[in-house]
Amino acid sequence: MTDPAATSEDGFLGGRLRLRQPVTGHRAGHDAILLAAATRARPGDRVVEFGAGVGAAGLALASRVEGLDLVLVERDPRLADLARGNAAANGLRAAAVVLDVAAGADEFAAAALLPDCADVVLMNPPFNDPSRHRGSPDGARQAAHVATATTLQSWVHAARRILKSGGALTLIWRADGLADVFAALGRGFGNLVLLPVHGKPDEPAIRVLVSAVKGGRAPLQIHAALHLNQASGTPTASARAVLNGEQILPLAFT
Repeated sequence: MTDPAATSEDGFLGGRLRLRQPVTGHRAGHDAILLAAATRARPGDRVVEFGAGVGAAGLALASRVEGLDLVLVERDPRLADLARGNAAANGLRAAAVVLDVAAGADEFAAAALLPDCADVVLMNPPFNDPSRHRGSPDGARQAAHVATATTLQSWVHAARRILKSGGALTLIWRADGLADVFAALGRGFGNLVLLPVHGKPDEPAIRVLVSAVKGGRAPLQIHAALHLNQASGTPTASARAVLNGEQILPLAFT
């Protein structure tokens, strides 16, 4: 039986980013790297990752954009500790904060996440529909993957509270839940930019990457889709380039 405290060290961005993470439970993967590649940030920005886990998305972004003031928000103390160690091991500056994203404004303030303090928020919330998704017996894995009826709304609300006017939110969600994303962003956000992600050509999208601006008023933009694999199942050249950190996604330019 696998030791629940066991960890592995895994390579991301073509091996340039090394992350220690639990062997069992939720493990970082493609979604985190796609999220980082879709996030626009500039040196000096205060960037907050919600539900950071071991820090994959935030640290991947920090490895691309130097000089970020990066805060990794994670409710699981063990994962937050791993995220803190991963930042140090990769020579990246980041604070790891133990905090539930659904917590109230007072708890955020106690963690120095005050209203209107962030330039960028990125997040990969739990997004599986509990009515259609058989939850994992691993409690931590289930919490990281299965959404409640209010998960997305509460996470977007927290992002809206801490973002400055004109600050940007980037998120990844399951493609068949896009209507929920639009509903959650309908209050306080505009300038929505959407990029569908397909597992294979001629198959429905499996993910959507969405960016939005607090207080923005520009109309919706939809970019050409990213295909992760060819019909044969082998990765596409564009997906390899993004996952290896050689290319960013159009949302990061918008």
